Amino acid sequence: MKKPSKLFFEFFESEKTGGIILLISTVISLFLANSFFQSDYINFWHFKFAGMKIEHWINDGLMAVFFLLIGLELKREIYVGELSDFRNALLPIFAAIGGMLVPAGLFLLLNYGTVTQAGAGIPMATDIAFALGILSLLGKRVPTSLKIFLTALAVIDDLGAIIIIAIFYTKSLSFINLGIAFVVFIVLVILNRIKVYNLVPYLIGGIFLWYFILHSGVHATIAGVLLAFAIPFKGKNEKSPSSIVEHYLDKPVAFIILPLFAFANTCIPIKSDLFSNLTSSNSTGIFLGLFLGKPTGIILFSFLGVISGFCSLPDDIKWKYLFGTGILGGIGFTMSIFITLLAFNQQEYIINSKISVLITSTLAGLTGYIFLFFMLRKERQLGTR
Repeated sequence: MKKPSKLFFEFFESEKTGGIILLISTVISLFLANSFFQSDYINFWHFKFAGMKIEHWINDGLMAVFFLLIGLELKREIYVGELSDFRNALLPIFAAIGGMLVPAGLFLLLNYGTVTQAGAGIPMATDIAFALGILSLLGKRVPTSLKIFLTALAVIDDLGAIIIIAIFYTKSLSFINLGIAFVVFIVLVILNRIKVYNLVPYLIGGIFLWYFILHSGVHATIAGVLLAFAIPFKGKNEKSPSSIVEHYLDKPVAFIILPLFAFANTCIPIKSDLFSNLTSSNSTGIFLGLFLGKPTGIILFSFLGVISGFCSLPDDIKWKYLFGTGILGGIGFTMSIFITLLAFNQQEYIINSKISVLITSTLAGLTGYIFLFFMLRKERQLGTR
C-alpha cells in the first residue's frame, strides 16, 4: 500500500476538526429553532437576497464549492492516491457499492410505490467529516490503512451521490442553458489540454458554469465537480493548480461552508408528534438503510470482493475493524440532508427525513465509536501480553 501523502493527512485533520464544528453547529441550530428566537431564526434563512433565499444561496451556491472540493479530492485519489492502484482501490469500491445498494434496497422495500420512494438516495450517503472525525477520536490505535479505507470509501460514496443527484434528481431540463454550460466546460477542458495553469480563467469559467447549470434544471452543485476535473493536475506537485485550490478550500469548506449548511438545514422545530412520525415507512427506511444497511452492505460486498480474489484485505485491517468502520458509514448527515432537499417538496417529509437522519447518524456514530474502541483496546491488551 502506498504511503499516504502530506495532503491526505491535512485533509484528514481538517475533516476531524470539521466534524466537531458540524456537531456544535447542529446543536446550536436545533436549540435556536426551538427557543424564543424560533420565528426570527427560521425567517432569517428564508430571507431573500438577490432573488434567492439565504438558504438556497447556501444549498445551491456554497455547496457547489463543497462539491468542487469533493471533485478535487476524488481526482487526487484517482491519480496519485489510494484509487490510483486499481487493485488497492477495489476494496473500497466494492465496499462503497454495497454501502449504497443495500441501504437503498432496504428503503425501497418499505417505500416502493409510495410518495416517499424518491427518498431512496437518502440512506446511501456517508458524511465524510463526521465519520473521519469520530474515527480520529480513537487516536493512534487506528491503523493508517483503516483511515485510508474509510476516506476512499467516503469519497467513492460521494461520487455515487453525485451521479444519483445528476440522474435521478433532475426534474426538468433547459437544453439551452445546459448547452451553454457544456460549451463552457469544453472551453475549460481545452485550456487544461493546452496547459494553461493560471487559475483565473478556470475560476471565471467556473462561475459561468455554475450559473448556466443552476438555470438548466440539473442541480448547480454538479458544476463544482465538473470544474474540479477541468482544473489541471500535475501529479504530486503541491504547486499544481488542482492542489493549490484543494489546499485553499480545505479549511473554508470544513469551518465555514459545512457549518453554514448545518445551521441553515437543521433549524427544525420539534413538534409533539415527533415520535409518531418516526415510525412512518419513510423514517423507518432511512433508519434501517443507514444503521443496518450501511454496515451490512459494506462488510458483505467487501467479503465478496476478497473471497472472489478481486481484492485483498490490508495486513493491518481485520474484518471486525471493517465492520466497525461500516457502522460509521451510517453517519449520513450532510449528504443525506442534501439529498432530502432534492427528493421531497413537501415540508412534512423534509422535516421528518432530516430528523431521522440526525437521530440515526448520532446512533451510528456512537455505536461505531464504542464498537471500535473496545475492539482496538482489546487488540492492544492482547498485543502487550
